[in-house]
Amino acid sequence: MKLVFFAHKPPPHHGQSYMVELLLNALGGDEREAEASDPSHGITCYHVDARYSTSTQDVGQARFGKILLALRFSAQAIWFRLRFNARNLYYVPAYPARTPIYRDWIVLTLCRPFFRKIILHWHTAGLGEWIETTARPWERWICQRVYAKPDLSIVLRPFNRRDAVSVASRQIEVVPNGIPDPCPDFEPAVRTRRVGRAAARRKLLSGLPLSDAERAAAGPDADTFRVLFISICMREKGLFDTVEAVALVCRSLKGSPLRVRLTVAGSFWIEAERAEFEQRIGQADLQDDGEPVVDYR
Repeated sequence: MKLVFFAHKPPPHHGQSYMVELLLNALGGDEREAEASDPSHGITCYHVDARYSTSTQDVGQARFGKILLALRFSAQAIWFRLRFNARNLYYVPAYPARTPIYRDWIVLTLCRPFFRKIILHWHTAGLGEWIETTARPWERWICQRVYAKPDLSIVLRPFNRRDAVSVASRQIEVVPNGIPDPCPDFEPAVRTRRVGRAAARRKLLSGLPLSDAERAAAGPDADTFRVLFISICMREKGLFDTVEAVALVCRSLKGSPLRVRLTVAGSFWIEAERAEFEQRIGQADLQDDGEPVVDYR
């Protein structure tokens, strides 16, 4: 099977681009590149690196240059189809917003007539609902034709089936995302420390001091719960819910020997939300003895 793999890999680095990179590598990589491997599964990929954005902040933003890129990437996909006889197209549909959806219209309108089979990999949710409830009648009419009846839709979990069903997919498969184990030495390096911290916190809550051995087993900051939010920083990703949850925990720990700290890592997509975030984390309920509870990296 020869597959035109129409999707971008990092940069910019976010969940979807990383998953695309892992999948492409697992399939043997781009056949045209020197490091490509012979796939044992019989799928040969020709990669169109459809990178429309240069940064996280640029994702989903409207620029005339992106129209030209859509035309260029479409031409590259069609060339791969004709040059290498790659008759199958793998494509990642847009998330539910007009700018990326209009980009899909350009690409799929140009490319679909050239390919025998279409595979859609749904990395986001909500396009089906957008078509049904938000799209204008003429937009709905175009979507129902551009996305209609892919031969295979891959969704991340059963909840995402609605998008695949809404475009009358001929086949739907659930394939959760996954990454290589980031902590293969969890048992010796991490689990023992976590067990020691849990024991130390129970003892602290009981009002008893920790021995030197217990402190060594628990590691530094045994009295601190550390929370990490790492993502694109936006309301829909749960940033403000996380901040409010940490504020709630912080209030509940008042007067106890334990404390909580939140580290937020990621780029902001909407400037107004950055300002709202900075204003919120400076408020009194997110300060602990003059030290901020939330640290933005």
